[in-house]
Amino acid sequence: MSAAVPPAMDPAAAGEMAREAAAWCALHGLVVGDRADPRSATVPGVGLVHAPFSLLPAHLPESFWRQACDLAPIFNELVDRVSMDGNFLQDALSKTREVDDFTSRLLEIHRKMMEINKEENIRLGLHRSDYMLDSETSSLLQIELNTISASFPGLGSLVSDLHRTLIKQHGTLLGLEHKRVPANAANTQFAAALAQAWAEFNIDSAVIMMIVQPEERNMYDQYWLSTHLQDSYPFMFCLHVEAEGQVLPDGTLLVGGQKVAVVYYRAGYTPNDYPSEAEWSARLMMEQSSAVKCPSISYHLVGTKKIQQELAKPSVLERFLESKEEIDKVRKCFAGLWSLDDEEIIKTAVEKPELFVLKPQREGGGNNIYGLDLRETLVRLQKEGGDALAAYILMQRIFPKASLAYLVRGGVCHEGLAISELGIYGAYLRYKDKVVINEQCGYLMRTKVSSSDEGGVAAGFAVLDSLYLTGKVKTNEISERLFHPNYILCFVNQMLNMYFTRTVFLTCNQQKSFPVRN
Repeated sequence: MSAAVPPAMDPAAAGEMAREAAAWCALHGLVVGDRADPRSATVPGVGLVHAPFSLLPAHLPESFWRQACDLAPIFNELVDRVSMDGNFLQDALSKTREVDDFTSRLLEIHRKMMEINKEENIRLGLHRSDYMLDSETSSLLQIELNTISASFPGLGSLVSDLHRTLIKQHGTLLGLEHKRVPANAANTQFAAALAQAWAEFNIDSAVIMMIVQPEERNMYDQYWLSTHLQDSYPFMFCLHVEAEGQVLPDGTLLVGGQKVAVVYYRAGYTPNDYPSEAEWSARLMMEQSSAVKCPSISYHLVGTKKIQQELAKPSVLERFLESKEEIDKVRKCFAGLWSLDDEEIIKTAVEKPELFVLKPQREGGGNNIYGLDLRETLVRLQKEGGDALAAYILMQRIFPKASLAYLVRGGVCHEGLAISELGIYGAYLRYKDKVVINEQCGYLMRTKVSSSDEGGVAAGFAVLDSLYLTGKVKTNEISERLFHPNYILCFVNQMLNMYFTRTVFLTCNQQKSFPVRN
Protein backbone atom coordinates (compact mmCIF):
# COMPACT_ATOMS: atom_id res chain seq x y z
CA MET A 1 0.00 0.00 0.00
CA SER A 2 3.03 2.15 0.48
CA ALA A 3 3.23 5.51 -1.17
CA ALA A 4 6.41 5.67 0.90
CA VAL A 5 8.52 2.67 1.85
CA PRO A 6 10.19 1.25 4.97
CA PRO A 7 13.92 1.84 5.26
CA ALA A 8 16.35 -0.59 3.65
CA MET A 9 18.46 -2.61 6.11
CA ASP A 10 21.72 -4.46 5.74
CA PRO A 11 21.52 -8.24 6.15
CA ALA A 12 23.09 -8.29 9.61
CA ALA A 13 20.63 -5.73 10.99
CA ALA A 14 17.66 -7.55 9.45
CA GLY A 15 18.84 -10.87 10.87
CA GLU A 16 19.30 -9.44 14.36
CA MET A 17 15.89 -7.79 14.31
CA ALA A 18 14.29 -11.03 13.12
CA ARG A 19 15.81 -12.88 16.08
CA GLU A 20 14.43 -10.28 18.47
CA ALA A 21 11.02 -10.55 16.81
CA ALA A 22 11.24 -14.32 17.26
CA ALA A 23 11.81 -13.98 20.99
CA TRP A 24 8.94 -11.51 21.33
CA CYS A 25 6.61 -13.78 19.39
CA ALA A 26 7.55 -16.83 21.42
CA LEU A 27 6.51 -15.01 24.57
CA HIS A 28 3.22 -13.61 23.30
CA GLY A 29 1.30 -15.98 21.01
CA LEU A 30 1.36 -14.92 17.36
CA VAL A 31 0.93 -18.48 16.10
CA VAL A 32 -0.89 -20.67 13.59
CA GLY A 33 -1.00 -24.41 13.00
CA ASP A 34 1.87 -25.90 11.00
CA ARG A 35 0.68 -27.29 7.66
CA ALA A 36 3.35 -29.98 7.97
CA ASP A 37 1.65 -31.41 11.07
CA PRO A 38 -1.75 -33.01 10.29
CA ARG A 39 -2.94 -32.59 13.88
CA SER A 40 -2.16 -28.86 14.04
CA ALA A 41 -5.59 -27.95 12.62
CA THR A 42 -7.57 -30.03 15.12
CA VAL A 43 -5.58 -30.32 18.37
CA PRO A 44 -4.78 -27.03 20.18
CA GLY A 45 -1.15 -26.68 21.20
CA VAL A 46 0.18 -29.17 18.65
CA GLY A 47 2.37 -28.15 15.71
CA LEU A 48 2.58 -24.42 16.40
CA VAL A 49 4.55 -22.13 14.10
CA HIS A 50 4.75 -18.37 13.93
CA ALA A 51 2.10 -16.67 11.82
CA PRO A 52 3.70 -15.19 8.69
CA PHE A 53 4.48 -11.51 9.27
CA SER A 54 6.33 -8.49 7.95
CA LEU A 55 9.40 -7.43 9.91
CA LEU A 56 8.54 -3.72 9.55
CA PRO A 57 5.17 -1.97 9.13
CA ALA A 58 3.91 -0.81 5.73
CA HIS A 59 3.92 2.95 5.16
CA LEU A 60 0.71 4.82 4.39
CA PRO A 61 -0.04 8.57 4.28
CA GLU A 62 -2.21 9.44 7.26
CA SER A 63 -4.87 11.08 5.09
CA PHE A 64 -5.75 7.72 3.50
CA TRP A 65 -5.84 6.07 6.91
CA ARG A 66 -8.33 8.70 8.13
CA GLN A 67 -10.41 8.25 4.98
CA ALA A 68 -10.66 4.49 5.53
CA CYS A 69 -11.55 4.90 9.22
CA ASP A 70 -14.24 7.48 8.42
CA LEU A 71 -15.86 5.04 5.98
CA ALA A 72 -16.33 2.26 8.54
CA PRO A 73 -19.45 3.60 10.31
CA ILE A 74 -21.01 4.48 6.94
CA PHE A 75 -20.50 0.97 5.59
CA ASN A 76 -21.81 -0.48 8.87
CA GLU A 77 -25.03 1.48 8.47
CA LEU A 78 -25.21 0.68 4.76
CA VAL A 79 -25.02 -3.06 5.44
CA ASP A 80 -27.85 -2.82 7.95
CA ARG A 81 -30.11 -0.83 5.64
CA VAL A 82 -29.51 -3.03 2.62
CA SER A 83 -30.16 -6.12 4.75
CA MET A 84 -33.63 -4.81 5.56
CA ASP A 85 -34.61 -4.67 1.88
CA GLY A 86 -35.22 -8.34 1.22
CA ASN A 87 -36.69 -7.78 -2.24
CA PHE A 88 -33.57 -5.89 -3.31
CA LEU A 89 -31.34 -8.79 -2.21
CA GLN A 90 -33.51 -11.40 -3.90
CA ASP A 91 -33.79 -9.43 -7.15
CA ALA A 92 -30.10 -8.46 -7.33
CA LEU A 93 -29.00 -12.07 -6.85
CA SER A 94 -31.72 -13.69 -8.96
CA LYS A 95 -29.47 -14.46 -11.94
CA THR A 96 -26.61 -15.58 -9.73
CA ARG A 97 -28.79 -18.12 -7.97
CA GLU A 98 -29.49 -19.85 -11.29
CA VAL A 99 -25.83 -20.72 -11.82
CA ASP A 100 -24.37 -20.78 -8.30
CA ASP A 101 -25.78 -23.43 -6.00
CA PHE A 102 -24.17 -22.00 -2.87
CA THR A 103 -25.73 -18.57 -3.38
CA SER A 104 -29.01 -20.25 -4.26
CA ARG A 105 -29.10 -22.15 -0.96
CA LEU A 106 -28.38 -18.98 1.02
CA LEU A 107 -31.14 -17.16 -0.87
CA GLU A 108 -33.56 -19.99 -0.15
CA ILE A 109 -32.99 -19.59 3.60
CA HIS A 110 -33.41 -15.83 3.20
CA ARG A 111 -36.67 -16.33 1.28
CA LYS A 112 -38.06 -18.55 4.03
CA MET A 113 -37.27 -15.87 6.61
CA MET A 114 -39.09 -13.32 4.45
CA GLU A 115 -42.13 -15.59 4.16
CA ILE A 116 -42.54 -15.85 7.94
CA ASN A 117 -41.72 -12.14 8.33
CA LYS A 118 -38.82 -13.02 10.64
CA GLU A 119 -37.71 -9.99 12.61
CA GLU A 120 -34.22 -9.58 13.98
CA ASN A 121 -34.71 -7.19 16.90
CA ILE A 122 -31.01 -7.37 17.74
CA ARG A 123 -28.72 -7.10 14.72
CA LEU A 124 -24.96 -7.51 15.08
CA GLY A 125 -22.38 -7.03 12.35
CA LEU A 126 -18.61 -7.50 12.65
CA HIS A 127 -17.33 -6.40 9.26
CA ARG A 128 -14.07 -5.70 7.46
CA SER A 129 -13.75 -3.45 4.42
CA ASP A 130 -10.55 -4.05 2.42
CA TYR A 131 -8.72 -1.37 0.42
CA MET A 132 -5.67 -0.78 -1.73
CA LEU A 133 -4.01 2.51 -2.65
CA ASP A 134 -4.09 2.74 -6.43
CA SER A 135 -0.92 4.26 -7.86
CA GLU A 136 -2.59 5.19 -11.16
CA THR A 137 -5.18 7.48 -9.56
CA SER A 138 -3.68 8.09 -6.08
CA SER A 139 -7.02 6.87 -4.72
CA LEU A 140 -7.92 4.53 -1.90
CA LEU A 141 -10.17 1.94 -3.57
CA GLN A 142 -12.30 -0.75 -1.97
CA ILE A 143 -11.55 -4.36 -2.86
CA GLU A 144 -14.43 -5.98 -0.99
CA LEU A 145 -16.64 -5.78 2.07
CA ASN A 146 -16.60 -8.83 4.34
CA THR A 147 -19.74 -9.40 6.43
CA ILE A 148 -19.08 -12.96 7.62
CA SER A 149 -16.09 -14.41 9.47
CA ALA A 150 -13.88 -11.31 9.21
CA SER A 151 -10.67 -12.98 10.35
CA PHE A 152 -7.49 -11.91 12.16
CA PRO A 153 -8.76 -9.37 14.71
CA GLY A 154 -6.66 -11.29 17.26
CA LEU A 155 -3.39 -11.95 15.46
CA GLY A 156 -3.56 -8.72 13.50
CA SER A 157 -3.67 -6.73 16.75
CA LEU A 158 -0.55 -8.51 17.95
CA VAL A 159 1.50 -7.56 14.89
CA SER A 160 0.89 -3.90 15.67
CA ASP A 161 2.27 -4.51 19.18
CA LEU A 162 5.27 -6.36 17.74
CA HIS A 163 6.13 -3.51 15.37
CA ARG A 164 5.81 -0.89 18.09
CA THR A 165 8.20 -2.92 20.23
CA LEU A 166 10.76 -3.31 17.44
CA ILE A 167 10.65 0.38 16.56
CA LYS A 168 11.08 1.36 20.22
CA GLN A 169 14.24 -0.72 20.32
CA HIS A 170 15.60 0.23 16.89
CA GLY A 171 13.98 3.59 16.19
CA THR A 172 17.25 5.51 15.91
CA LEU A 173 18.71 3.02 13.43
CA LEU A 174 15.53 2.87 11.38
CA GLY A 175 14.58 6.53 11.57
CA LEU A 176 11.07 5.51 12.67
CA GLU A 177 8.81 6.55 15.58
CA HIS A 178 6.75 3.89 17.34
CA LYS A 179 3.86 6.32 17.93
CA ARG A 180 3.22 6.37 14.18
CA VAL A 181 2.05 2.75 14.32
CA PRO A 182 -1.67 3.11 15.15
CA ALA A 183 -2.96 1.27 18.19
CA ASN A 184 -4.98 -1.76 17.12
CA ALA A 185 -7.71 -2.94 19.50
CA ALA A 186 -9.67 -4.99 16.96
CA ASN A 187 -9.70 -8.06 19.18
CA THR A 188 -10.99 -6.36 22.34
CA GLN A 189 -13.52 -4.29 20.39
CA PHE A 190 -14.91 -7.35 18.59
CA ALA A 191 -15.20 -9.05 21.97
CA ALA A 192 -16.91 -5.99 23.43
CA ALA A 193 -19.47 -5.94 20.60
CA LEU A 194 -20.26 -9.63 21.08
CA ALA A 195 -20.56 -9.06 24.82
CA GLN A 196 -22.91 -6.12 24.32
CA ALA A 197 -25.11 -8.18 22.00
CA TRP A 198 -25.25 -10.83 24.75
CA ALA A 199 -26.25 -8.13 27.26
CA GLU A 200 -29.02 -6.89 24.95
CA PHE A 201 -30.35 -10.46 24.67
CA ASN A 202 -30.71 -10.26 28.46
CA ILE A 203 -30.63 -13.91 29.53
CA ASP A 204 -27.68 -14.41 31.89
CA SER A 205 -27.59 -18.18 31.47
CA ALA A 206 -27.42 -18.03 27.65
CA VAL A 207 -24.04 -18.34 25.94
CA ILE A 208 -22.09 -16.69 23.14
CA MET A 209 -21.43 -19.52 20.65
CA MET A 210 -18.70 -19.41 18.03
CA ILE A 211 -19.27 -21.64 14.99
CA VAL A 212 -15.89 -22.93 13.80
CA GLN A 213 -14.59 -25.25 11.11
CA PRO A 214 -13.59 -28.80 12.15
CA GLU A 215 -10.07 -28.20 10.81
CA GLU A 216 -8.71 -24.72 11.42
CA ARG A 217 -5.02 -23.78 11.46
CA ASN A 218 -6.02 -20.23 12.30
CA MET A 219 -7.69 -21.37 15.54
CA TYR A 220 -5.46 -19.16 17.71
CA ASP A 221 -6.92 -16.01 16.19
CA GLN A 222 -10.26 -17.35 17.42
CA TYR A 223 -8.85 -18.33 20.82
CA TRP A 224 -7.62 -14.79 21.40
CA LEU A 225 -11.19 -13.58 20.98
CA SER A 226 -12.64 -16.31 23.17
CA THR A 227 -10.06 -15.59 25.89
CA HIS A 228 -11.37 -12.04 26.29
CA LEU A 229 -14.94 -13.29 26.52
CA GLN A 230 -14.55 -16.35 28.74
CA ASP A 231 -13.31 -14.35 31.72
CA SER A 232 -16.67 -12.58 32.09
CA TYR A 233 -19.28 -14.17 29.82
CA PRO A 234 -20.67 -17.66 29.16
CA PHE A 235 -18.98 -18.83 25.96
CA MET A 236 -18.66 -22.01 23.90
CA PHE A 237 -17.13 -23.24 20.65
CA CYS A 238 -19.33 -25.40 18.46
CA LEU A 239 -18.52 -27.70 15.54
CA HIS A 240 -21.73 -29.69 15.12
CA VAL A 241 -24.88 -27.62 15.60
CA GLU A 242 -26.78 -30.05 13.37
CA ALA A 243 -26.28 -32.89 15.86
CA GLU A 244 -26.78 -30.95 19.09
CA GLY A 245 -29.18 -28.13 18.29
CA GLN A 246 -32.91 -27.47 18.44
CA VAL A 247 -35.29 -24.51 18.47
CA LEU A 248 -37.98 -24.39 21.13
CA PRO A 249 -41.51 -23.18 20.33
CA ASP A 250 -40.70 -19.75 21.79
CA GLY A 251 -37.71 -19.39 19.42
CA THR A 252 -35.00 -20.21 21.96
CA LEU A 253 -31.97 -21.89 20.41
CA LEU A 254 -30.58 -24.80 22.42
CA VAL A 255 -27.26 -26.41 21.55
CA GLY A 256 -26.13 -29.29 23.71
CA GLY A 257 -28.88 -28.32 26.16
CA GLN A 258 -27.44 -24.81 26.50
CA LYS A 259 -29.43 -21.66 25.66
CA VAL A 260 -27.67 -19.57 23.00
CA ALA A 261 -27.80 -15.76 23.02
CA VAL A 262 -25.35 -14.99 20.19
CA VAL A 263 -24.24 -17.12 17.24
CA TYR A 264 -20.90 -15.87 15.89
CA TYR A 265 -19.87 -17.44 12.59
CA ARG A 266 -16.21 -18.14 11.94
CA ALA A 267 -17.39 -20.72 9.41
CA GLY A 268 -20.27 -20.97 6.96
CA TYR A 269 -18.81 -18.70 4.26
CA THR A 270 -17.74 -21.42 1.84
CA PRO A 271 -19.54 -24.40 0.25
CA ASN A 272 -16.99 -26.67 1.97
CA ASP A 273 -18.66 -25.82 5.28
CA TYR A 274 -21.88 -27.51 4.09
CA PRO A 275 -20.80 -31.05 3.08
CA SER A 276 -24.31 -32.46 3.63
CA GLU A 277 -27.93 -31.44 4.08
CA ALA A 278 -27.40 -31.57 7.86
CA GLU A 279 -25.30 -28.40 7.79
CA TRP A 280 -27.87 -26.55 5.69
CA SER A 281 -30.61 -27.65 8.09
CA ALA A 282 -28.54 -26.34 10.99
CA ARG A 283 -28.07 -22.96 9.29
CA LEU A 284 -31.83 -22.71 8.69
CA MET A 285 -32.54 -23.71 12.29
CA MET A 286 -30.28 -20.98 13.67
CA GLU A 287 -31.87 -18.39 11.39
CA GLN A 288 -35.32 -19.40 12.62
CA SER A 289 -34.28 -18.96 16.25
CA SER A 290 -34.40 -15.81 18.37
CA ALA A 291 -30.62 -15.87 18.94
CA VAL A 292 -28.56 -12.95 17.66
CA LYS A 293 -26.81 -14.04 14.47
CA CYS A 294 -23.46 -12.53 13.50
CA PRO A 295 -24.13 -12.35 10.67
CA SER A 296 -27.80 -12.97 9.95
CA ILE A 297 -28.54 -14.49 6.55
CA SER A 298 -29.40 -11.04 5.19
CA TYR A 299 -26.13 -9.50 6.45
CA HIS A 300 -24.30 -12.44 4.88
CA LEU A 301 -25.90 -11.79 1.49
CA VAL A 302 -25.06 -8.08 1.61
CA GLY A 303 -21.39 -9.08 1.60
CA THR A 304 -21.57 -10.96 -1.70
CA LYS A 305 -19.59 -9.67 -4.67
CA LYS A 306 -22.76 -9.19 -6.69
CA ILE A 307 -24.30 -6.86 -4.11
CA GLN A 308 -21.03 -4.89 -4.03
CA GLN A 309 -21.34 -4.45 -7.78
CA GLU A 310 -25.04 -3.51 -7.57
CA LEU A 311 -24.35 -0.83 -4.96
CA ALA A 312 -21.81 0.76 -7.31
CA LYS A 313 -24.47 1.37 -9.96
CA PRO A 314 -25.75 4.94 -10.42
CA SER A 315 -28.48 6.00 -7.96
CA VAL A 316 -28.44 2.76 -5.95
CA LEU A 317 -26.65 4.17 -2.89
CA GLU A 318 -29.30 6.90 -2.75
CA ARG A 319 -31.84 4.15 -2.10
CA PHE A 320 -30.19 3.38 1.23
CA LEU A 321 -28.32 6.50 2.38
CA GLU A 322 -29.76 10.01 2.80
CA SER A 323 -26.60 12.05 3.37
CA LYS A 324 -25.05 13.32 0.14
CA GLU A 325 -21.73 13.68 1.96
CA GLU A 326 -21.77 10.02 3.00
CA ILE A 327 -22.83 8.89 -0.46
CA ASP A 328 -19.95 10.83 -2.01
CA LYS A 329 -17.47 9.32 0.45
CA VAL A 330 -18.60 5.79 -0.34
CA ARG A 331 -18.75 6.31 -4.09
CA LYS A 332 -15.26 7.84 -4.06
CA CYS A 333 -13.78 4.54 -2.82
CA PHE A 334 -15.55 2.33 -5.37
CA ALA A 335 -13.36 0.76 -8.02
CA GLY A 336 -14.86 -0.02 -11.41
CA LEU A 337 -17.39 -2.85 -11.04
CA TRP A 338 -19.42 -4.49 -13.81
CA SER A 339 -21.88 -7.33 -14.27
CA LEU A 340 -21.17 -9.65 -17.19
CA ASP A 341 -24.35 -8.90 -19.10
CA ASP A 342 -22.43 -6.04 -20.76
CA GLU A 343 -20.84 -7.34 -23.97
CA GLU A 344 -18.65 -4.26 -24.40
CA ILE A 345 -16.96 -4.64 -21.02
CA ILE A 346 -16.42 -8.36 -21.70
CA LYS A 347 -14.80 -7.47 -25.03
CA THR A 348 -12.53 -4.95 -23.32
CA ALA A 349 -11.57 -7.46 -20.61
CA VAL A 350 -10.71 -10.11 -23.19
CA GLU A 351 -8.54 -7.61 -25.09
CA LYS A 352 -6.85 -6.22 -21.94
CA PRO A 353 -7.18 -8.86 -19.20
CA GLU A 354 -4.35 -7.34 -17.18
CA LEU A 355 -6.66 -4.42 -16.29
CA PHE A 356 -9.37 -6.53 -14.64
CA VAL A 357 -10.12 -9.13 -11.97
CA LEU A 358 -12.83 -11.77 -12.43
CA LYS A 359 -14.52 -12.55 -9.10
CA PRO A 360 -16.87 -15.43 -8.24
CA GLN A 361 -19.28 -15.32 -5.28
CA ARG A 362 -16.75 -16.87 -2.90
CA GLU A 363 -14.84 -15.87 0.24
CA GLY A 364 -11.63 -17.11 1.80
CA GLY A 365 -8.89 -16.26 -0.72
CA GLY A 366 -7.59 -18.02 -3.81
CA ASN A 367 -10.79 -17.69 -5.85
CA ASN A 368 -10.19 -14.69 -8.11
CA ILE A 369 -9.07 -14.99 -11.74
CA TYR A 370 -6.40 -12.83 -13.39
CA GLY A 371 -4.53 -12.24 -16.63
CA LEU A 372 -4.60 -14.91 -19.31
CA ASP A 373 -6.74 -17.15 -17.09
CA LEU A 374 -9.32 -14.36 -17.00
CA ARG A 375 -9.34 -14.12 -20.79
CA GLU A 376 -9.65 -17.88 -21.23
CA THR A 377 -12.46 -18.08 -18.66
CA LEU A 378 -14.48 -15.30 -20.29
CA VAL A 379 -14.06 -16.78 -23.78
CA ARG A 380 -15.06 -20.24 -22.52
CA LEU A 381 -18.12 -18.96 -20.67
CA GLN A 382 -19.25 -16.98 -23.71
CA LYS A 383 -18.97 -20.07 -25.90
CA GLU A 384 -20.92 -22.15 -23.40
CA GLY A 385 -23.73 -19.61 -23.46
CA GLY A 386 -26.57 -19.56 -20.94
CA ASP A 387 -26.30 -17.69 -17.66
CA ALA A 388 -22.89 -18.99 -16.54
CA LEU A 389 -21.43 -15.46 -16.63
CA ALA A 390 -23.87 -14.44 -13.90
CA ALA A 391 -21.76 -16.37 -11.36
CA TYR A 392 -19.06 -13.67 -11.63
CA ILE A 393 -18.51 -9.95 -11.52
CA LEU A 394 -15.74 -8.01 -13.21
CA MET A 395 -13.68 -5.52 -11.25
CA GLN A 396 -11.10 -2.92 -12.17
CA ARG A 397 -7.66 -4.14 -11.17
CA ILE A 398 -5.95 -1.94 -8.61
CA PHE A 399 -2.23 -1.24 -8.99
CA PRO A 400 -0.54 -0.22 -5.73
CA LYS A 401 3.08 0.88 -5.64
CA ALA A 402 5.55 -1.84 -4.70
CA SER A 403 8.13 -1.20 -1.99
CA LEU A 404 10.97 -3.04 -0.32
CA ALA A 405 9.80 -5.34 2.49
CA TYR A 406 11.05 -8.13 4.74
CA LEU A 407 8.53 -10.96 4.86
CA VAL A 408 8.94 -13.73 7.38
CA ARG A 409 7.34 -17.12 6.77
CA GLY A 410 8.32 -20.59 7.90
CA GLY A 411 11.41 -19.36 9.73
CA VAL A 412 12.85 -17.60 6.69
CA CYS A 413 13.08 -13.86 6.07
CA HIS A 414 12.60 -12.88 2.40
CA GLU A 415 13.65 -9.47 1.13
CA GLY A 416 11.48 -8.49 -1.82
CA LEU A 417 9.21 -5.98 -3.50
CA ALA A 418 5.79 -6.08 -1.90
CA ILE A 419 2.36 -4.49 -1.94
CA SER A 420 -0.12 -4.18 0.92
CA GLU A 421 -3.85 -4.28 1.56
CA LEU A 422 -5.59 -2.43 4.38
CA GLY A 423 -8.65 -3.89 6.08
CA ILE A 424 -10.72 -1.70 8.40
CA TYR A 425 -12.86 -3.53 10.95
CA GLY A 426 -16.27 -2.21 11.88
CA ALA A 427 -18.74 -3.17 14.61
CA TYR A 428 -22.45 -2.46 14.40
CA LEU A 429 -25.14 -3.34 16.93
CA ARG A 430 -28.76 -2.29 16.74
CA TYR A 431 -31.55 -3.08 19.19
CA LYS A 432 -34.84 -2.42 17.40
CA ASP A 433 -34.69 1.29 16.45
CA LYS A 434 -31.70 2.12 18.63
CA VAL A 435 -28.13 1.99 17.31
CA VAL A 436 -26.10 0.73 20.27
CA ILE A 437 -22.68 0.47 18.55
CA ASN A 438 -21.49 1.86 15.23
CA GLU A 439 -17.74 2.28 15.13
CA GLN A 440 -14.47 1.56 13.42
CA CYS A 441 -12.61 -0.93 15.58
CA GLY A 442 -9.06 -1.66 14.55
CA TYR A 443 -7.48 -2.78 11.32
CA LEU A 444 -5.78 -5.61 9.46
CA MET A 445 -2.76 -5.04 7.26
CA ARG A 446 -1.65 -7.78 4.86
CA THR A 447 1.43 -7.65 2.67
CA LYS A 448 2.46 -9.93 -0.18
CA VAL A 449 5.17 -10.06 -2.83
CA SER A 450 4.15 -7.85 -5.73
CA SER A 451 4.17 -10.78 -8.17
CA SER A 452 1.33 -12.52 -6.27
CA ASP A 453 -2.26 -11.89 -7.35
CA GLU A 454 -4.12 -13.21 -4.29
CA GLY A 455 -3.82 -11.75 -0.80
CA GLY A 456 -5.14 -14.18 1.83
CA VAL A 457 -2.90 -14.95 4.82
CA ALA A 458 -4.67 -18.18 5.84
CA ALA A 459 -4.71 -19.23 2.19
CA GLY A 460 -0.91 -18.86 2.07
CA PHE A 461 -0.52 -15.81 -0.18
CA ALA A 462 0.33 -12.97 2.23
CA VAL A 463 1.80 -12.12 5.64
CA LEU A 464 0.36 -10.14 8.54
CA ASP A 465 1.52 -6.56 8.80
CA SER A 466 0.70 -3.26 10.50
CA LEU A 467 0.70 0.42 9.53
CA TYR A 468 3.22 3.21 9.79
CA LEU A 469 1.52 6.55 9.22
CA THR A 470 3.36 9.18 7.23
CA GLY A 471 2.66 12.72 6.10
CA LYS A 472 2.17 13.69 2.49
CA VAL A 473 4.68 11.83 0.34
CA LYS A 474 7.13 13.94 -1.61
CA THR A 475 8.16 13.02 -5.14
CA ASN A 476 11.88 13.25 -4.38
CA GLU A 477 11.40 10.91 -1.39
CA ILE A 478 9.91 8.27 -3.67
CA SER A 479 12.76 8.77 -6.15
CA GLU A 480 15.38 8.32 -3.45
CA ARG A 481 13.78 5.06 -2.39
CA LEU A 482 13.40 3.80 -5.93
CA PHE A 483 17.07 4.32 -6.70
CA HIS A 484 18.36 2.85 -3.44
CA PRO A 485 20.87 0.08 -4.44
CA ASN A 486 19.05 -2.56 -2.38
CA TYR A 487 15.75 -1.64 -4.04
CA ILE A 488 17.19 -1.92 -7.58
CA LEU A 489 18.98 -5.18 -6.84
CA CYS A 490 15.83 -6.62 -5.32
CA PHE A 491 13.79 -5.58 -8.35
CA VAL A 492 16.18 -7.29 -10.77
CA ASN A 493 16.23 -10.49 -8.75
CA GLN A 494 12.46 -10.58 -8.43
CA MET A 495 12.07 -10.25 -12.14
CA LEU A 496 14.26 -13.34 -12.41
CA ASN A 497 11.96 -15.04 -9.91
CA MET A 498 14.76 -15.23 -7.34
CA TYR A 499 14.84 -13.91 -3.79
CA PHE A 500 17.51 -13.35 -1.17
CA THR A 501 16.69 -15.55 1.81
CA ARG A 502 18.14 -15.54 5.29
CA THR A 503 17.24 -18.02 7.99
CA VAL A 504 15.69 -16.67 11.17
CA PHE A 505 14.18 -18.44 14.15
CA LEU A 506 10.56 -17.61 14.83
CA THR A 507 7.55 -18.51 16.97
CA CYS A 508 4.68 -16.63 18.89
CA ASN A 509 2.68 -13.27 20.48
CA GLN A 510 0.18 -11.38 23.16
CA GLN A 511 -3.00 -9.40 23.91
CA LYS A 512 -4.55 -7.11 26.48
CA SER A 513 -7.17 -8.24 28.99
CA PHE A 514 -10.86 -7.67 28.33
CA PRO A 515 -12.61 -5.30 30.75
CA VAL A 516 -15.12 -6.98 33.04
CA ARG A 517 -18.75 -6.19 32.45
CA ASN A 518 -20.71 -3.84 34.68
